[in-house]
Amino acid sequence: MGDVLWTPPADVLQRSRIGNYLRWLREHRGLDFADYDALWRWSVEDLAAFWRSVWDHFEVVAHTPPTATLTDPAMPGTRWFPGATLNYAENVLRMPGRADDDPVVIAHGQTRAPVTLTAAQLREQVRRVAAGLRRLGVVAGDRVAAYAPNIPETYVLLLATSSLGAIFSSCAPEFGTRSVTDRWQQIEPKVLVAVDGYRYGDKPVDRRGEVAAIRAALPSLEHTVGIAYLDPAGAPSDGALAWDELAAATDEPLTFTPVPFDHPLYVLYSSGTTGLPKPIVHGHGGILLEHLKMLALHHDLGPADRFFWFTTTGWMMWNFLVSAPAVGATIVLFDGNPGHPDLGALWRLAEETQTTYFGTSAPFLLACRKAGLVPREIADLSALRGVGSTGAPLPAEGFTWVYETVGERLQLQSLSGGTDVCTGFVGGVPLLPVYAGEITCRALGARVEARSADGTPVIGELGELVITAPMPSMPVGFWNDPDGRRYREAYFEVYPGVWRHGDWITINERGGCVITGRSDATLNRGGVRLGTAEFYSVVEGLDEVVDSVVVHLEDDEGGAGELLLFVVLAEGLELDDALRRKICRELRTALSPRHVPDEIHQVRAVPRTLSAKKLEVPVKKILTGTPVDSAAAKGALVNPESLTAFAAFAQRRASDHDTPTPA
Repeated sequence: MGDVLWTPPADVLQRSRIGNYLRWLREHRGLDFADYDALWRWSVEDLAAFWRSVWDHFEVVAHTPPTATLTDPAMPGTRWFPGATLNYAENVLRMPGRADDDPVVIAHGQTRAPVTLTAAQLREQVRRVAAGLRRLGVVAGDRVAAYAPNIPETYVLLLATSSLGAIFSSCAPEFGTRSVTDRWQQIEPKVLVAVDGYRYGDKPVDRRGEVAAIRAALPSLEHTVGIAYLDPAGAPSDGALAWDELAAATDEPLTFTPVPFDHPLYVLYSSGTTGLPKPIVHGHGGILLEHLKMLALHHDLGPADRFFWFTTTGWMMWNFLVSAPAVGATIVLFDGNPGHPDLGALWRLAEETQTTYFGTSAPFLLACRKAGLVPREIADLSALRGVGSTGAPLPAEGFTWVYETVGERLQLQSLSGGTDVCTGFVGGVPLLPVYAGEITCRALGARVEARSADGTPVIGELGELVITAPMPSMPVGFWNDPDGRRYREAYFEVYPGVWRHGDWITINERGGCVITGRSDATLNRGGVRLGTAEFYSVVEGLDEVVDSVVVHLEDDEGGAGELLLFVVLAEGLELDDALRRKICRELRTALSPRHVPDEIHQVRAVPRTLSAKKLEVPVKKILTGTPVDSAAAKGALVNPESLTAFAAFAQRRASDHDTPTPA
């Protein structure tokens, strides 16, 4: 059991939004819960009562009320809030608890000076851009695509698009042409809004060539709108409108098209590392309810908060972040290199913007730890009361580092979920203590279980992460999958009627969770399943190792197979036998003899997706003979050249098993 690093204050029920919700349940529903566990059990056993309470408690603005909360709880195919019509943008722009002149969007970056929008300015910009889209012929059901970074214009475009009942999709401008067209050729957008480029650190990145290639590859486009971001004096490319023209003055009122609960809001994509990215369609109502629940009851965000999450527009955390005005919180946007001019940049941004909740990724926190950074010594973080971590499991030493160097009174919430549900289904909650290395709880309304190999639920041992009851933010479907076949194959093929997520999880007696990596990247040695997360925690904890990837090549005869570890070393270091012995010793001591690799090799880089996830499965495929182009879609990688080293290694290994090192 990990050490207790934080305990809820004695008056947590008086001060937190979940405390307020519990009082509301007592008063309006006659329900009383002794503790979080009792509340969670009710939320997953009486789905209709729980989700209707979220709708009522947060006073969702609807144009017609629902005739029921859900019909047929069987998955897939559950229908939520039939008969209801509403609009996501209307509920976000309500901004409860905020006055017209309150700042609700604070945007910083490396391309231009900071921008702040008040509640009134945000509504006004959405009104104008919605009118501009209407002039371009955009109607409910049309797709509007944004090749744009985490800046106010992208957010305004999302809200304006959804106000019309049209469907939004974004790709971050660091995505290459092929990556973007693989996504958008599937959904056939009518309008493209694109930046001319951006700055990453002090480096200008011109994207006009990519924009031209994307336009050429999308015959469905009727209009292109250019945002002069890198070069504010630049003119739009041929035939494109300028953003200022789209957002021109107009006296058209801001209206919201009422749409059914499951009407498409936006399309998100799986990482697309193998094959075409899956176009995951999320609905207005499901996203709204899930984000109200998560942002208010779990993250405890409200009108006094400034909420930051380091993300690009190509990761679902952006969609999660920008729902926060729906609970009254101000959002802090950042576009640029988080390591420029050094790893202290985002912590200084937190001071400057008076951020109260700082969200980031586990790799960022571990990089800060490795660099010896003490954030509270370089920035005044007194406003900070919450830190969020996602994107990869955060090991115990990452938790300890946050409490030792960022602040001992804040609540650290490690969470895990996915693009598929656009939320975290395991995370933190103000009512429960924080244990080192442990995700605090299963989220309300998320019936998460661990399943053993034979499909039975297990407690206290490693199992396949499944969700056994529907959630409103499960996708309304995949784009262009009329019979739902691809959707069923993605989540429901292994356990009929049960969502299989693809992670290994251990759930302990008190409901705490530890995720140990993707189940398709599991190391299985002699029948014992080993997660990759704990492996990386030990290896990358060594000063000499910057990054690593481990793969297990199975033995067809049922033997232990081969465990291969690849390491990226600190500048100027070469892998020698002494360092190999040190790595093996650390793994044996910290984990077990089964974790000791058969071979360790040095590489220049570990292949990662654009959202920084390691690609264990494509590496494994390449090492077992799959050609690079079939093993991974290079456009989805931040460093596609990294794969060729593994291909060369596989080739040499096939011809001479004793060859020591890839390029």
